[in-house]
Amino acid sequence: MSKLITVNNELQQLNLILAAQHHDPFNFLGLHDKDKKQFVFRTFLPDAKNTWLKVGADWVPLEKVHQDGLFTWQGSKKPATPCLLKIERNGNIVESYDTYSFAPFITDDELHLFAEGQLNHAYNTLGAHECTLQGVTGVRFAVWAPSAERVSVVGNFNNWDGRVSSMRARGGSGVWELFIPHLNAGDLYKFEIRNRQTGSVFSKIDPYGREFELRPGTASRVTNTNQYQWNDKTWLKDRGQLDWLHAPFNCYEVHLGSWQRKDGDALLSYRELAEKLVPYVAEMGYTHIELLPITEHPLTESWGYQTTGYFGVTNRHGTPDDLRFLVDACHQANIGVILDWVPGHFPKDDWALARYDGSALYEHEDPRLGEHQDWGTLIFNYGRNEVRNFLVSNAYFWLEEFHIDGLRVDAVASMLYLDYSRKAGEWLPNRFGGRENLEVIDFIKQLNTIVHQDFPGALTIAEESTAWPGVSRPVYLGGLGFSMKWNMGWMNDNLAYIENDPVHRKYHHDKLTFGQLYAYSENFVLPFSHDEVVHGKGSLIGKMPGDGWQKFANLRLLLTLQMTSPGKKLNFMGNEIAQGREWNVNSSLDWHLLENHYPDHKYHQGVQAVSRDLNLQYRSLKCLYELDFEPQGFDWIDCHDSDQSIISFIRRARDDSFAIIVLNFTPVLRHNYRIGVPTGGQYKEVFNSDAAVYGGSNQGNGSGLQAENVAWMNQRQSLLITLPPLAGLIITLA
Repeated sequence: MSKLITVNNELQQLNLILAAQHHDPFNFLGLHDKDKKQFVFRTFLPDAKNTWLKVGADWVPLEKVHQDGLFTWQGSKKPATPCLLKIERNGNIVESYDTYSFAPFITDDELHLFAEGQLNHAYNTLGAHECTLQGVTGVRFAVWAPSAERVSVVGNFNNWDGRVSSMRARGGSGVWELFIPHLNAGDLYKFEIRNRQTGSVFSKIDPYGREFELRPGTASRVTNTNQYQWNDKTWLKDRGQLDWLHAPFNCYEVHLGSWQRKDGDALLSYRELAEKLVPYVAEMGYTHIELLPITEHPLTESWGYQTTGYFGVTNRHGTPDDLRFLVDACHQANIGVILDWVPGHFPKDDWALARYDGSALYEHEDPRLGEHQDWGTLIFNYGRNEVRNFLVSNAYFWLEEFHIDGLRVDAVASMLYLDYSRKAGEWLPNRFGGRENLEVIDFIKQLNTIVHQDFPGALTIAEESTAWPGVSRPVYLGGLGFSMKWNMGWMNDNLAYIENDPVHRKYHHDKLTFGQLYAYSENFVLPFSHDEVVHGKGSLIGKMPGDGWQKFANLRLLLTLQMTSPGKKLNFMGNEIAQGREWNVNSSLDWHLLENHYPDHKYHQGVQAVSRDLNLQYRSLKCLYELDFEPQGFDWIDCHDSDQSIISFIRRARDDSFAIIVLNFTPVLRHNYRIGVPTGGQYKEVFNSDAAVYGGSNQGNGSGLQAENVAWMNQRQSLLITLPPLAGLIITLA
């Protein structure tokens, strides 16, 4: 009776293997101790004609017991493990180790930490990795799919046959693993998953995949082990010791695919960008580059924000090591690299993360929690430990593996509010009945705590557009823990103001001054980002009123306002050359505007020169950056001159050195305009956006200025200055 049961059990397991439904293929395939006197070995090789097993010094033939390719052997002598096979295919005989002869490789500690959401290096546990296991080289695969009945690795190495490389389930963890000998970097693969409830079968990318097939293909690609030799040890050491709160931070926001292109409209590689972009950014005086998402994404028009491969470097510009080369080049040029990071949503592509194992795994099942109506994307289930671990370890991955200096976290407001862009009845309140996403708050705090703890000097920057309190305050003080926050209110107010014809600006003067009421409530970045030059909004120069000359003067003035106001800085590429058309992700910036044959070249060159000189002034004058986040760094001289649309203020450093800023928002030249100054002495104009070299009218105070013993606007001394039209001045003690 027991023999019949055994036969029936083996037949049942064989049928499950042939149907690609076996939940535990290691229980049937590979080497097994049958009755302590006999060993049985089974292998499933549908494309093999003959197979032999190494037993001691001999090669013994296996019996083909099923026409689809099941081979077996029985004997009393135990073969060495892992078992070595000879396989005849298409007239060729090769040696290969049996996949099902290897022991598990993921430790119980790793599984426990992953389940708890505390496995920071989850990308080293899950995914595909070249390795040597039990003395054999190959690739180990691991994936989280708790609702799967069966998971297989399919690829160009097994004819994409889901019956061949079924994975081992690691208990109730939901993690599946498999080591496949003799695979190499470059091999394409996916995970074929059969859902246990529905029986549906589908192929998915590796969520932890580090490289992907060239579009339009969607397979994951086994990546070379990282062997890049970094040359930025000094940079990382200095970064860890930097007092970033009181240091200059001036970001050049870049989309790598449309910054500049080669002849024929071909994209620049990461290494070509290292040769062209890095010297340009250094020459222009920016302190950091912020890269729009460089994670793998199928749709170029999404700018990278519709990410499918969170751990994958987009192959549009090269390999992961090529990206490392670019980051390294930045660091050697004393330029930091900020990565635009998108943990707020992911696309619905059926080959990617959406309903990964047939269930709502990474997202919420309920669309009132799980779908972004604005973007047609899915929202991560931040309350699930393994999902939170996926995102935290992804941040860890970019900071550790690519030496990224910070993360700009996209669309934080959409994450924090359960009713974001939703009408009544389209959202679910939290357990207290509120609109705050409590699980997101916990995730963000965990993220920021880990980044600041484990990567000294690395920054996290929130794109957060509401008045949520304490976004850039430490977690231990009840804040969310970000280093800085984009000041969207400042950006909106100042753009709305500058778009007015100068004759009407006096009626909107409060937009210039209102920001000081909340300027120190957060650590603010003042952004003119990519979002302001797309979707019909036109370019920055296109927003400026007036004739041609006035447009350029207004833009030079706006950039002067930004660079002298309290807060760190960010400008999107093209702003610095006054690009006339709206940004197009599919073409290069209009660098020809700077060429001498272009009619308005001197004005475009002037805006570029203003950008460069402002950047250099910003870095050289401590008063323009040291106290960006503290009210002691700013004093109004006159914020009430609305009739003439003029503002003037003092910027101070910690050593009490200072600069006087005067900004004239009308096209009227004003002689003998009096401004108060804090001390007597000789003053000099160190920057004038109306200088001839910038395309201005060349009015100003080049001969120097002497303070008069005339009290003015609560200051003991004052100056009489020439105030150029539509221009900004920076004045310091001589």
